[in-house]
Amino acid sequence: MIRLALYEPDIPQNTGTLMRLSACLGVTLDIIEPCGFILSDKNLRRAGMDYIAVADVTRHMNWQAFTAAHAARRIVLLTTKTDRPFTNFQFQPDDILLAGRESAGVPDSVHEACTARVTVPMVANVRSLNVAVATAMVLGEALRQTNGYPTVIPQR
Repeated sequence: MIRLALYEPDIPQNTGTLMRLSACLGVTLDIIEPCGFILSDKNLRRAGMDYIAVADVTRHMNWQAFTAAHAARRIVLLTTKTDRPFTNFQFQPDDILLAGRESAGVPDSVHEACTARVTVPMVANVRSLNVAVATAMVLGEALRQTNGYPTVIPQR
């Protein structure tokens, strides 16, 4: 199943939002440390709410530990440094979607180590979307293509 990975995130609210997204969609979230905050930070809990308790989160002490744990999987980097729209990419069920640091993306070595790179098409003269928003867009398309959405359960 599709996984979501965050490379050294530095804004707890975005990480909390992506934990909540992961929990709601049944997607495992990998956090590649070091983070720019303490994972028990109150802002993380505020954004993630009670969903953090049900989120499937795996922490990796660094990039090397993450890649060692997922050597057989394809890593798809979400980046502004490509011209390949995510809408023109064929996702596979075992892909890992990797989002970089809010402040710096990923280093060149990580960029080059990824199997593929995709971007969210945007109008000219804008810098970027919030990482949680962009990640949600790409994850939604990846789940659509791979029939990975959970079964809809009516709310009470």
